[in-house]
Amino acid sequence: MRKELTIGIIVAVFLIAAIMAGYYVFFINFSTPAHSDKIGAAKDFVWLTPELQPGTYRNIDKIFSTRTFKRGNSVYALPQSATPLTLVKYSPDDVNTYDIDDYVKRNNVAGLLIIKDGKIVLERYAEGNTAESKWTSFSVGKSIVSTLVGAAIKDGKIRNINGLVTDYLPQMHATAYEGVTVRQLLQMSSGAKWNEDYRDPASDVSAMWQCILDDKAGCIIDVMSNLSSAAAPGTHFLYNTGETHLEGELLSAALGGESLSSYLSRKIWANMGMESDGYWLLESPNGTEFGGGSLSMTLRDYGRFGMFILNDGVVNGTSVLPPGWVAEAGSPAADSPQCGYGNLYSEANAGSDSYAYPLGYGYNWWSMPTPTWGAWDGLNDSDWWGADALMNAPSPNFPDLTGSIVAQGVFGQFIYVNQKENIVAVVWSTWKDPWIDPKEYETYSFLNAATALLKH
Repeated sequence: MRKELTIGIIVAVFLIAAIMAGYYVFFINFSTPAHSDKIGAAKDFVWLTPELQPGTYRNIDKIFSTRTFKRGNSVYALPQSATPLTLVKYSPDDVNTYDIDDYVKRNNVAGLLIIKDGKIVLERYAEGNTAESKWTSFSVGKSIVSTLVGAAIKDGKIRNINGLVTDYLPQMHATAYEGVTVRQLLQMSSGAKWNEDYRDPASDVSAMWQCILDDKAGCIIDVMSNLSSAAAPGTHFLYNTGETHLEGELLSAALGGESLSSYLSRKIWANMGMESDGYWLLESPNGTEFGGGSLSMTLRDYGRFGMFILNDGVVNGTSVLPPGWVAEAGSPAADSPQCGYGNLYSEANAGSDSYAYPLGYGYNWWSMPTPTWGAWDGLNDSDWWGADALMNAPSPNFPDLTGSIVAQGVFGQFIYVNQKENIVAVVWSTWKDPWIDPKEYETYSFLNAATALLKH
């Protein structure tokens, strides 16, 4: 009791001194307790109000089962640049001009990091986040899963990217995945029929998500096993979160049952020098990692993963990935026109719901067009996007993004990797809807303007 009283007196004296010295605001910001976060319910994860999004996104382990992936003994340095990026001007609609503060406010940005030549030139936190906050990746995690597949190929655990899914997951025989290759799975070109509407309770993605809400082991494999075929493998692109979970199941099988978290830790996280442990959403308690995404890590560790990709998967002189993997994973293949630039949502893939969208797709990475950008439909459609519509949106013209690759997650999560200009950027957001094309477009407009300022 006396010891506790003494400590209390010391703390009180420190607080008084801090107030007198003018440091009170700093102290409160530094020590805001985690329990002040407003955390939503698991069942409302894709329906959260803006009030609940930030606290929930940085506390996924409070409402779901998770598994930790461990950091190593050293930290990959990310020093502050001597010439920080303090002013970026961009115009997504060719009418209004905005700056960094505008970008953060207009797009509900909760974290923003830009690294140039291995040094931080811009770092912002909002919506209650700090440098210690761990934020969920959503589908940015898909790009991490495909990277682990590359590591397993380098290790000889996955023998051939053109091998069959059923070579590793025999339970997928006599399903829509009979005859589908690992490569086609990575390209989301299996031909399986799938509905990715997050807010349709009758959709396939909702059935998959219900497995997690029910803590039901093996349930997602069951959902995927019951899909029908809509096209021949390798002929149509269809975005399918369940297929990335299959990648994770395939990878774990190839590793002899090792968890994805363990493999991520020993192949990348510990070796790369991440500053903090991260954690991965599980399908069920002590079960399989959800391969569709939702890894949680700090903003700078997102940036370090981007640096790992920027450096072609080489850590301390040792290559973790096969030769040329990043280039292959980051661009649509010549023999896969369904994944080509401007083709993802063309009539050939999307049927009556087709529209022009300029990016291409590699192995769970989105690829920026090269050398020129194509059309992007619907950005000015207020019936579709409401107040978020860009009424004067021009045809895309982002020359400084050409050849870059991007990991994307719903509600506005991004890792941008530009090898040509040696730039990595990370964006965390709390968009009101799972995806808003005008906000994606504005993010690229901002990143293009920032890249132009940072060019060698």
